[in-house]
Amino acid sequence: MTLLVIVIALALIFDFINGFHDAANSIATIVSTKVLTPFQAVLWAAFFNCVAFLIFKDHAVANTIGKTVYSDFISLPVICSGLIAAICWNLLTWWYGIPSSSSHTLIGGFAGSAIAYAFLSKGMMPISEIIDSEKIGKTIMFILLAPLIGMLISIFYTLIFIQNKTWLKVGILGASAVLIYFLFIGFQKDKLSENINKFFKVDKYTYEINVKHDSTKAHKLEKAMLSATLCQPFLSKYEYSGSEYVANEIVNNVDMKEITISRLGDKLNTFFKIDQLKNKAKINPALKEEYLATQNIVDSLKPVTKKYFDLGADGMVATMTTIYPMEADKMKDFKKAMKIDIKADLTKELNKADNKIVRWGLVIMLFIFAFMFIYNEKIKNPSATRTSNSFKRAQLLSSAAFSIGHGGNDAQKVMGIIAAALVANGSIVDIKSMPDWIPLSCYLAIGLGTLSGGWKIVKTMGTKITKVTPLEGVCAETAGATTLFLTEQMGIPVSTTHTITGAIIGVGATKGLSAVKWGVTVSLLWAWVLTIPISALLGGLFYWIFSLFL
Repeated sequence: MTLLVIVIALALIFDFINGFHDAANSIATIVSTKVLTPFQAVLWAAFFNCVAFLIFKDHAVANTIGKTVYSDFISLPVICSGLIAAICWNLLTWWYGIPSSSSHTLIGGFAGSAIAYAFLSKGMMPISEIIDSEKIGKTIMFILLAPLIGMLISIFYTLIFIQNKTWLKVGILGASAVLIYFLFIGFQKDKLSENINKFFKVDKYTYEINVKHDSTKAHKLEKAMLSATLCQPFLSKYEYSGSEYVANEIVNNVDMKEITISRLGDKLNTFFKIDQLKNKAKINPALKEEYLATQNIVDSLKPVTKKYFDLGADGMVATMTTIYPMEADKMKDFKKAMKIDIKADLTKELNKADNKIVRWGLVIMLFIFAFMFIYNEKIKNPSATRTSNSFKRAQLLSSAAFSIGHGGNDAQKVMGIIAAALVANGSIVDIKSMPDWIPLSCYLAIGLGTLSGGWKIVKTMGTKITKVTPLEGVCAETAGATTLFLTEQMGIPVSTTHTITGAIIGVGATKGLSAVKWGVTVSLLWAWVLTIPISALLGGLFYWIFSLFL
C-alpha cells in the first residue's frame, strides 16, 4: 500500500511538471499575442481539457503503459521507476526551457524500466516480447511526422488567411471542411473495424499466439477473425442508421455463440477478482495460494458457460451453484454479475468509434472563419483594426480547439498511469473502473503546474521560435488542433509539444525562412530525438536501483 501511495504521488507530481510543458505549450500563442492573460489562458485551457474528457468516447484512458508495455511486465516498481525517470528528464528540459514531450518521456521511462525488470527477473529475452515494438515504432516515427504535419497545415491555413481574394479564401475553406468531413468518416469506419476486432478478441488471441507463443489459441483466432469479417458489411450503415441498428443486424446475422461464451468467462473472472488476486500475488507471495484456489474455482465453473444456450441464464447459474455453493447474498450478486446482453455490449463498443462531435466541430470552425472573412471584407468596409480584433476573437476558438485536442491526447495519460497502478496493486479490476477522484486530481495538478512555472517554455514557444501575431496564432492553433484530432483518430500517440512547435514554425516560414530562428529549432529537434532513449536509460537505471531494495 505504501508503494501504491508513492506511485500515485509521483504520478501527480509528474502531472504537475507536465503543466510546465504541454499545458504551457497549449496556451503559448494566445498568451504571446496578448489575447488572454496567463491566468485567463490557464483557466481557458484547463476548462477545454476537461471538455475533451467528455468528447472522446473511446477514452478508455489512453495510458502510455498499456500502449507500449505488455501486462506481464507491469508492476508497481516498474511504474514507479518510469515515473521517476520521466520526472527527471522533464525537470532537466524545463530548466533549460526546452519544450520536450512529456508523452515520449513517459513512454521511454516505462519501456526502459520494463525492459530492466524483464532482464533482471527472467534473463535476456527478445525486447519485442516485453514492449509493443510496432507502437513504439509509430511513436518514434511521429516524433518527426507530427511537427511536419502541423507545419504543413499551418502553412496552408496561413496562406489562405493572408489571401486578398475573399471568395477564393471562402471557397478553399469550404472545400477543406468537406475534405475533413469525409476524412473523418473514413477514420470512423477504420475505428469501427478496429473495435469489432477487439470485441471478438482478435487482438487478444493474436497477442497470445505471437508474443506468448500459445498455439492453442490458433483455432479461436481463426473463428474470431471470421466473425469480425462477417460483421464488416453491416458497419457501412453505422453513420446513418446508428449503433443499435448495426448491432441488431450483426446479432441476427452473425454467430455470436463463441463470443458470448467467452464474455461469460470474463464475467466469472471479474466476479471472483482473478486479475486482482493475480496482481496482488505478484506483490505478496503469501497470497499465491488464495489466487490459485480461486482460479481453480473459476476453472471448474467455466465449462458450464458452454451450456448457456441450452440451459439459459438461470439454468447456467443454478448449475454453477451446485458445483460451487454460495450464500444467499453472494448468490444474488452472482446472478446479477452473470447477466449478459451481447447486443448492448456490442452497441457500446460500436459507439466508441463515433467522431461526430470532433468532425462537425472542425467543420463548423472552418465555416466560422469563412463567415468572418465575408463579414469583415464584404459586408463591412475592410479595416486593419476590425481584422485584428476578429482574429483575436477567433483565437479564442482555435485555442479552445487545440486544448480539446491536447486533452484528448495528453491530459488523460496520468489518469491511466494511476489507474494502471491500482490495477497492478489489485485495487480495481481494470482501467475503466477508475474512481472519479483520479481525473479531478489530474486536471488540478496539470493546471497548478502551468500556473507555477510553465512560462519559461511559453516564452520559447511564443517568442523565441518566431514572433506570433493573432492571425498566425489562429493558424498555428487550428493546425495544431487539426493534427491532434487526426492522429487521435488514427490511434497514434503524438506530442502536443511537437505538434504546436511545428505549427508555429510553419506560420513563421510563410514570412520567409529567415523569420524562423533555426538555431532554437535545431536544439528542439535534438531534445525530441534524445527524449525516448535517454528516459529509457534512466528508467532502466532507476529500476535497477529499485531492485536492490526489493
